[in-house]
Amino acid sequence: MSSNFWTSSHFRQLMDPEDVDVVQQLDKDRGITLEDFKLIKMQMANYIAKLAQSVKVRQRVVATAITYMRRVYIRKSMSEYDPRLVAPTCLYLASKAEESTVQARALVFYIKKLYSNDDKFKFEIKDILEMEMKILEALNYYLVVFHPYRSLSQFLQDAGVHDVNMIQLSWGLVNDTYKMDLILMHPPHLIALACIYIASVYREKDVTAWFEELRADMNVVKNISMEILDFYEEQHRLAGEDRTGAAFSKLSSKP
Repeated sequence: MSSNFWTSSHFRQLMDPEDVDVVQQLDKDRGITLEDFKLIKMQMANYIAKLAQSVKVRQRVVATAITYMRRVYIRKSMSEYDPRLVAPTCLYLASKAEESTVQARALVFYIKKLYSNDDKFKFEIKDILEMEMKILEALNYYLVVFHPYRSLSQFLQDAGVHDVNMIQLSWGLVNDTYKMDLILMHPPHLIALACIYIASVYREKDVTAWFEELRADMNVVKNISMEILDFYEEQHRLAGEDRTGAAFSKLSSKP
């Protein structure tokens, strides 16, 4: 993998927000709204995380898988690429890319175990292997993903943060950013800085001088922070299985 973010395919694929939140025409024809689109992606991020716990892979694999899933739906419709199959396949692909390989049969076993009462989650090994090839094509075979975790660890150490609660809050905030599309739009180190900024406000830790020494663009950091806080408000509004079920039912309907 490329060791420099600025020369990587990840950097070259960063997008403007207005290009990320776009519902494909095939999905629009089924009545999928932008709200539905966001909700399904958030639900699939949770699905990947739940599945990852069962197969016991590290958080970096989860983060890469979610990034792949979000990249896929920039280019492909959910009507053609069933999110319930794309999500575990992205986890399968990410486990190989991050050198923590998970067997497809293990994923199939746990999918059936976790969703034993839902026929729409009944996939076989061949389904995952076939979808893997489609996802690779949708990603243009670009599998490099840089995450905020390394920057976060370095920044916290550099800032001399020893408050365990602030450290845990910062890490939790970074994990939560994968429930949104931030990784597709912003350099990972700026996402890390935004999470530290939010955590410092909540923990009432003054790190202003440290931020000034960094010479980071605080307007960008604060804008990302607001995106994160806005997401939490929106999440409470969208929460509920009824909304998620209604969004998925639209995918199953005929246009």
